[in-house]
Amino acid sequence: MRRVLAVVLLFAAFIVAPAAPASAAGGPIQVYGAWHCGNDACIWGTVRTVSEFDSRNHWLIDRGDGRPSVNVVVLSFLQPAKLLHLTDDATTSAGVPKGITPDIVNYFTSRGVRVMLSIGGITYTSAWDSALAENPAQLARNAVAVAQRLGVGIEIDYEQNSSPKLAGLQTFIDTYRAALPYDATGANPAARLTIDVAAGARWLIDIDRKATADWLRTDVPVLDYANAMVPSKQPSASAVTTSWQEHIDGKPQFAPPIPPLAPAKFTGSLYIAEGSKVRPECTDFANSVQRSTGAFVQSTGMLGFMFWAAELPSTRGVSTAPPNSCEGGVGAGATAHQIPIPLPALRQG
Repeated sequence: MRRVLAVVLLFAAFIVAPAAPASAAGGPIQVYGAWHCGNDACIWGTVRTVSEFDSRNHWLIDRGDGRPSVNVVVLSFLQPAKLLHLTDDATTSAGVPKGITPDIVNYFTSRGVRVMLSIGGITYTSAWDSALAENPAQLARNAVAVAQRLGVGIEIDYEQNSSPKLAGLQTFIDTYRAALPYDATGANPAARLTIDVAAGARWLIDIDRKATADWLRTDVPVLDYANAMVPSKQPSASAVTTSWQEHIDGKPQFAPPIPPLAPAKFTGSLYIAEGSKVRPECTDFANSVQRSTGAFVQSTGMLGFMFWAAELPSTRGVSTAPPNSCEGGVGAGATAHQIPIPLPALRQG
Protein backbone atom coordinates (compact mmCIF):
# COMPACT_ATOMS: atom_id res chain seq x y z
CA MET A 1 0.00 0.00 0.00
CA ARG A 2 2.83 2.39 0.84
CA ARG A 3 4.38 1.70 -2.56
CA VAL A 4 1.13 2.49 -4.39
CA LEU A 5 0.65 5.71 -2.38
CA ALA A 6 4.22 6.79 -3.07
CA VAL A 7 3.77 6.31 -6.80
CA VAL A 8 0.48 8.26 -6.77
CA LEU A 9 2.14 11.14 -4.92
CA LEU A 10 5.04 11.03 -7.33
CA PHE A 11 2.67 11.43 -10.31
CA ALA A 12 0.92 14.34 -8.66
CA ALA A 13 4.16 16.12 -7.90
CA PHE A 14 5.52 15.63 -11.38
CA ILE A 15 2.46 17.01 -13.13
CA VAL A 16 3.08 20.46 -11.59
CA ALA A 17 6.87 20.33 -11.38
CA PRO A 18 9.45 20.72 -14.13
CA ALA A 19 10.96 17.57 -15.55
CA ALA A 20 13.53 16.15 -13.14
CA PRO A 21 17.11 15.95 -14.39
CA ALA A 22 18.17 12.45 -15.31
CA SER A 23 20.68 12.23 -12.45
CA ALA A 24 18.03 12.92 -9.77
CA ALA A 25 16.40 9.51 -9.64
CA GLY A 26 16.99 5.75 -9.86
CA GLY A 27 18.64 5.78 -13.26
CA PRO A 28 19.18 8.19 -16.13
CA ILE A 29 17.07 7.96 -19.25
CA GLN A 30 19.40 6.48 -21.85
CA VAL A 31 17.26 5.19 -24.72
CA TYR A 32 15.14 7.94 -26.26
CA GLY A 33 14.00 6.94 -29.70
CA ALA A 34 11.34 6.78 -32.36
CA TRP A 35 10.08 4.10 -34.66
CA HIS A 36 10.03 5.43 -38.22
CA CYS A 37 7.48 4.33 -40.81
CA GLY A 38 8.76 6.24 -43.83
CA ASN A 39 6.30 8.03 -46.11
CA ASP A 40 4.20 4.97 -46.99
CA ALA A 41 2.89 3.56 -43.71
CA CYS A 42 5.85 1.36 -42.77
CA ILE A 43 6.54 -0.23 -46.17
CA TRP A 44 9.64 1.81 -47.08
CA GLY A 45 8.97 0.74 -50.65
CA THR A 46 10.72 3.45 -52.70
CA VAL A 47 14.17 4.99 -52.77
CA ARG A 48 14.18 8.57 -51.48
CA THR A 49 16.68 11.38 -51.85
CA VAL A 50 18.28 12.69 -48.69
CA SER A 51 17.02 16.21 -49.35
CA GLU A 52 13.40 15.06 -49.72
CA PHE A 53 13.69 12.85 -46.65
CA ASP A 54 15.18 15.72 -44.64
CA SER A 55 12.36 18.06 -45.65
CA ARG A 56 9.90 15.76 -43.83
CA ASN A 57 12.08 14.52 -40.99
CA HIS A 58 14.50 17.29 -40.03
CA TRP A 59 13.10 17.47 -36.50
CA LEU A 60 14.62 14.07 -35.73
CA ILE A 61 18.16 15.38 -36.21
CA ASP A 62 17.56 18.96 -35.02
CA ARG A 63 15.38 19.85 -32.03
CA GLY A 64 15.87 23.54 -32.88
CA ASP A 65 19.38 24.07 -31.54
CA GLY A 66 21.27 21.71 -33.84
CA ARG A 67 21.06 18.69 -31.52
CA PRO A 68 19.04 15.59 -32.48
CA SER A 69 15.67 15.05 -30.82
CA VAL A 70 16.36 11.31 -30.36
CA ASN A 71 19.34 9.02 -29.96
CA VAL A 72 17.75 5.95 -31.62
CA VAL A 73 15.64 5.55 -34.76
CA VAL A 74 14.06 2.18 -35.60
CA LEU A 75 13.20 1.87 -39.29
CA SER A 76 10.02 -0.21 -39.50
CA PHE A 77 9.41 -2.82 -40.96
CA LEU A 78 11.20 -5.68 -42.70
CA GLN A 79 8.91 -8.55 -43.71
CA PRO A 80 10.39 -11.74 -42.16
CA ALA A 81 9.59 -14.17 -45.00
CA LYS A 82 10.98 -11.75 -47.59
CA LEU A 83 14.17 -11.37 -45.56
CA LEU A 84 14.45 -15.15 -45.29
CA HIS A 85 14.10 -15.61 -49.04
CA LEU A 86 16.07 -12.48 -49.99
CA THR A 87 13.07 -11.47 -52.06
CA ASP A 88 13.26 -9.03 -54.98
CA ASP A 89 9.98 -7.38 -55.88
CA ALA A 90 8.45 -3.95 -56.48
CA THR A 91 9.19 -2.69 -52.97
CA THR A 92 11.97 -5.02 -51.81
CA SER A 93 15.57 -5.71 -52.78
CA ALA A 94 17.26 -8.86 -51.43
CA GLY A 95 14.72 -8.97 -48.61
CA VAL A 96 15.15 -5.34 -47.50
CA PRO A 97 12.68 -2.54 -48.32
CA LYS A 98 14.08 -0.40 -51.13
CA GLY A 99 13.71 2.80 -49.12
CA ILE A 100 16.06 1.60 -46.38
CA THR A 101 19.31 2.65 -48.01
CA PRO A 102 22.82 3.44 -46.77
CA ASP A 103 22.09 7.13 -47.42
CA ILE A 104 19.06 7.11 -45.10
CA VAL A 105 20.98 5.20 -42.42
CA ASN A 106 23.87 7.66 -42.73
CA TYR A 107 21.45 10.58 -42.44
CA PHE A 108 21.02 9.53 -38.81
CA THR A 109 24.31 7.90 -37.89
CA SER A 110 26.39 10.82 -39.16
CA ARG A 111 24.66 12.90 -36.48
CA GLY A 112 25.18 10.43 -33.65
CA VAL A 113 21.75 8.77 -33.85
CA ARG A 114 21.76 4.97 -33.57
CA VAL A 115 19.76 3.13 -36.27
CA MET A 116 17.98 -0.19 -35.96
CA LEU A 117 15.77 -2.19 -38.31
CA SER A 118 12.57 -3.74 -37.01
CA ILE A 119 11.59 -7.14 -38.36
CA GLY A 120 7.85 -7.75 -38.18
CA GLY A 121 5.09 -5.58 -36.83
CA ILE A 122 1.47 -6.62 -36.39
CA THR A 123 0.89 -6.82 -40.17
CA TYR A 124 3.65 -9.38 -40.59
CA THR A 125 2.78 -11.76 -37.74
CA SER A 126 1.96 -14.63 -40.10
CA ALA A 127 5.18 -13.95 -42.03
CA TRP A 128 7.12 -14.38 -38.78
CA ASP A 129 5.24 -17.65 -38.18
CA SER A 130 6.14 -19.01 -41.60
CA ALA A 131 9.77 -17.89 -41.48
CA LEU A 132 10.30 -19.41 -38.02
CA ALA A 133 8.68 -22.65 -39.13
CA GLU A 134 10.76 -22.84 -42.31
CA ASN A 135 14.32 -21.82 -41.38
CA PRO A 136 14.89 -19.51 -38.40
CA ALA A 137 18.67 -20.00 -38.52
CA GLN A 138 18.86 -18.74 -42.10
CA LEU A 139 16.58 -15.84 -41.24
CA ALA A 140 19.03 -14.89 -38.50
CA ARG A 141 22.03 -15.21 -40.81
CA ASN A 142 20.33 -12.92 -43.31
CA ALA A 143 19.53 -10.43 -40.55
CA VAL A 144 23.16 -10.47 -39.44
CA ALA A 145 24.33 -9.79 -42.98
CA VAL A 146 21.99 -6.80 -43.34
CA ALA A 147 22.95 -5.45 -39.91
CA GLN A 148 26.64 -5.65 -40.73
CA ARG A 149 26.25 -4.20 -44.21
CA LEU A 150 24.27 -1.18 -43.05
CA GLY A 151 25.82 -0.75 -39.60
CA VAL A 152 22.51 -1.10 -37.75
CA GLY A 153 20.94 -3.15 -34.99
CA ILE A 154 17.96 -5.49 -35.25
CA GLU A 155 14.66 -5.40 -33.40
CA ILE A 156 12.41 -8.47 -33.12
CA ASP A 157 8.77 -7.40 -33.39
CA TYR A 158 6.91 -10.71 -33.36
CA GLU A 159 3.32 -9.95 -32.32
CA GLN A 160 1.91 -13.47 -32.13
CA ASN A 161 -0.37 -13.66 -29.12
CA SER A 162 -1.51 -17.25 -29.75
CA SER A 163 1.01 -20.11 -29.64
CA PRO A 164 4.08 -18.22 -30.88
CA LYS A 165 6.86 -20.35 -32.34
CA LEU A 166 9.23 -19.92 -29.41
CA ALA A 167 11.57 -22.75 -30.39
CA GLY A 168 12.10 -21.12 -33.76
CA LEU A 169 12.59 -17.72 -32.14
CA GLN A 170 15.17 -19.27 -29.80
CA THR A 171 17.02 -20.62 -32.83
CA PHE A 172 16.89 -17.20 -34.48
CA ILE A 173 18.38 -15.55 -31.39
CA ASP A 174 21.00 -18.26 -30.84
CA THR A 175 22.13 -18.02 -34.46
CA TYR A 176 22.28 -14.23 -34.38
CA ARG A 177 24.29 -14.27 -31.16
CA ALA A 178 26.65 -16.93 -32.51
CA ALA A 179 27.64 -14.42 -35.20
CA LEU A 180 27.33 -11.25 -33.13
CA PRO A 181 27.74 -11.89 -29.39
CA TYR A 182 26.14 -9.67 -26.78
CA ASP A 183 28.15 -6.46 -26.48
CA ALA A 184 27.58 -4.51 -23.27
CA THR A 185 29.65 -1.60 -24.58
CA GLY A 186 27.33 -1.05 -27.53
CA ALA A 187 30.38 -0.35 -29.67
CA ASN A 188 29.24 -2.61 -32.50
CA PRO A 189 25.86 -1.37 -33.78
CA ALA A 190 25.09 -4.70 -35.48
CA ALA A 191 25.38 -6.52 -32.14
CA ARG A 192 22.41 -4.59 -30.73
CA LEU A 193 19.48 -7.06 -30.67
CA THR A 194 16.21 -6.12 -28.99
CA ILE A 195 12.64 -7.39 -28.74
CA ASP A 196 9.20 -5.82 -28.44
CA VAL A 197 6.73 -6.88 -25.77
CA ALA A 198 3.27 -5.59 -24.94
CA ALA A 199 2.69 -2.41 -22.95
CA GLY A 200 1.95 -4.60 -19.94
CA ALA A 201 2.14 -8.31 -19.17
CA ARG A 202 -1.35 -9.37 -20.31
CA TRP A 203 -0.79 -9.60 -24.05
CA LEU A 204 1.96 -11.49 -25.90
CA ILE A 205 2.15 -13.45 -22.65
CA ASP A 206 4.16 -16.40 -23.94
CA ILE A 207 6.73 -14.18 -25.65
CA ASP A 208 6.96 -11.94 -22.59
CA ARG A 209 7.46 -14.91 -20.27
CA LYS A 210 10.18 -16.42 -22.45
CA ALA A 211 11.95 -13.11 -23.03
CA THR A 212 11.92 -12.15 -19.36
CA ALA A 213 13.05 -15.55 -18.11
CA ASP A 214 15.72 -16.34 -20.67
CA TRP A 215 16.75 -13.39 -22.84
CA LEU A 216 16.52 -10.24 -20.71
CA ARG A 217 18.32 -11.37 -17.57
CA THR A 218 20.98 -9.12 -16.11
CA ASP A 219 23.20 -12.01 -14.97
CA VAL A 220 23.30 -13.79 -18.35
CA PRO A 221 22.17 -11.18 -20.88
CA VAL A 222 21.18 -12.30 -24.36
CA LEU A 223 19.07 -9.46 -25.76
CA ASP A 224 20.01 -5.86 -25.06
CA TYR A 225 16.56 -4.77 -23.94
CA ALA A 226 12.83 -4.88 -24.69
CA ASN A 227 10.43 -2.16 -25.76
CA ALA A 228 7.09 -2.21 -23.97
CA MET A 229 5.04 -1.16 -26.99
CA VAL A 230 2.19 1.31 -27.21
CA PRO A 231 -1.28 0.04 -26.26
CA SER A 232 -4.25 0.35 -28.61
CA LYS A 233 -4.53 4.09 -27.97
CA GLN A 234 -2.65 6.77 -26.09
CA PRO A 235 -3.06 5.96 -22.37
CA SER A 236 -3.25 8.24 -19.38
CA ALA A 237 -0.15 8.57 -17.24
CA SER A 238 -1.61 6.35 -14.52
CA ALA A 239 -2.71 3.66 -16.97
CA VAL A 240 0.59 3.41 -18.77
CA THR A 241 2.72 3.37 -15.63
CA THR A 242 0.47 0.61 -14.28
CA SER A 243 1.25 -1.38 -17.43
CA TRP A 244 4.99 -0.75 -17.12
CA GLN A 245 4.87 -1.72 -13.44
CA GLU A 246 3.49 -5.13 -14.49
CA HIS A 247 6.79 -5.87 -16.20
CA ILE A 248 8.76 -4.76 -13.15
CA ASP A 249 6.64 -6.86 -10.77
CA GLY A 250 6.10 -9.84 -13.05
CA LYS A 251 2.97 -11.95 -12.91
CA PRO A 252 3.46 -14.61 -10.20
CA GLN A 253 -0.23 -15.54 -10.41
CA PHE A 254 0.08 -16.72 -14.02
CA ALA A 255 0.67 -20.41 -14.69
CA PRO A 256 3.52 -20.59 -15.40
CA PRO A 257 4.44 -17.22 -13.88
CA ILE A 258 6.17 -14.33 -15.62
CA PRO A 259 9.21 -13.35 -13.53
CA PRO A 260 10.03 -9.73 -12.73
CA LEU A 261 11.91 -7.79 -15.40
CA ALA A 262 14.78 -5.51 -14.41
CA PRO A 263 13.71 -1.93 -15.22
CA ALA A 264 17.04 -1.29 -16.94
CA LYS A 265 16.11 -3.95 -19.50
CA PHE A 266 13.10 -2.20 -21.02
CA THR A 267 11.72 1.06 -22.35
CA GLY A 268 8.17 2.40 -22.25
CA SER A 269 6.41 3.66 -25.38
CA LEU A 270 3.99 6.48 -26.20
CA TYR A 271 2.29 7.80 -29.32
CA ILE A 272 3.44 10.91 -31.15
CA ALA A 273 1.02 10.33 -34.05
CA GLU A 274 -2.17 8.37 -33.40
CA GLY A 275 -4.79 8.05 -36.11
CA SER A 276 -5.84 11.54 -37.09
CA LYS A 277 -4.24 13.14 -34.02
CA VAL A 278 -0.81 14.59 -33.45
CA ARG A 279 -0.23 14.02 -29.75
CA PRO A 280 1.29 16.45 -27.24
CA GLU A 281 4.24 14.02 -27.17
CA CYS A 282 5.02 15.47 -30.60
CA THR A 283 4.20 19.15 -30.23
CA ASP A 284 3.67 20.10 -26.56
CA PHE A 285 6.00 18.54 -24.02
CA ALA A 286 4.58 20.59 -21.13
CA ASN A 287 1.18 18.88 -21.53
CA SER A 288 2.37 15.45 -22.57
CA VAL A 289 2.05 12.02 -20.98
CA GLN A 290 5.81 11.80 -21.40
CA ARG A 291 6.30 14.70 -19.00
CA SER A 292 3.84 13.21 -16.52
CA THR A 293 5.59 9.82 -16.54
CA GLY A 294 9.21 10.96 -16.71
CA ALA A 295 9.70 10.83 -12.96
CA PHE A 296 8.31 7.28 -12.86
CA VAL A 297 10.66 6.13 -15.62
CA GLN A 298 13.66 7.62 -13.85
CA SER A 299 12.74 6.60 -10.30
CA THR A 300 12.16 2.98 -11.30
CA GLY A 301 15.33 2.90 -13.38
CA MET A 302 13.60 2.08 -16.67
CA LEU A 303 15.85 2.47 -19.68
CA GLY A 304 13.88 5.23 -21.38
CA PHE A 305 11.16 6.15 -23.89
CA MET A 306 10.24 5.09 -27.40
CA PHE A 307 7.73 6.95 -29.59
CA TRP A 308 5.33 5.60 -32.24
CA ALA A 309 5.87 6.72 -34.95
CA ALA A 310 7.73 9.20 -37.12
CA GLU A 311 6.53 10.42 -40.53
CA LEU A 312 3.49 8.36 -41.69
CA PRO A 313 2.53 5.36 -39.54
CA SER A 314 -0.87 4.95 -41.22
CA THR A 315 -2.12 5.70 -44.73
CA ARG A 316 -5.26 7.29 -43.25
CA GLY A 317 -3.52 8.90 -40.32
CA VAL A 318 -1.60 12.04 -39.56
CA SER A 319 2.07 12.56 -40.40
CA THR A 320 4.81 14.09 -38.24
CA ALA A 321 6.12 15.94 -41.29
CA PRO A 322 5.81 19.74 -41.18
CA PRO A 323 3.72 21.46 -39.98
CA ASN A 324 3.34 18.68 -37.40
CA SER A 325 7.03 18.11 -36.66
CA CYS A 326 7.96 17.16 -33.12
CA GLU A 327 10.63 19.58 -31.91
CA GLY A 328 8.24 20.94 -29.29
CA GLY A 329 7.41 17.54 -27.84
CA VAL A 330 10.07 14.89 -28.38
CA GLY A 331 12.75 17.52 -28.92
CA ALA A 332 11.81 19.49 -25.81
CA GLY A 333 11.72 16.24 -23.86
CA ALA A 334 15.24 15.41 -25.00
CA THR A 335 16.38 18.71 -23.50
CA ALA A 336 14.36 18.33 -20.29
CA HIS A 337 15.57 14.77 -19.71
CA GLN A 338 19.17 15.55 -20.68
CA ILE A 339 19.23 12.75 -23.23
CA PRO A 340 22.77 11.62 -24.11
CA ILE A 341 23.73 11.75 -27.76
CA PRO A 342 25.19 9.55 -29.03
CA LEU A 343 23.67 6.64 -27.17
CA PRO A 344 26.00 5.62 -24.31
CA ALA A 345 26.85 2.14 -23.08
CA LEU A 346 23.60 1.00 -21.45
CA ARG A 347 23.14 0.30 -17.77
CA GLN A 348 23.44 -3.42 -17.10
CA GLY A 349 21.75 -3.70 -13.71
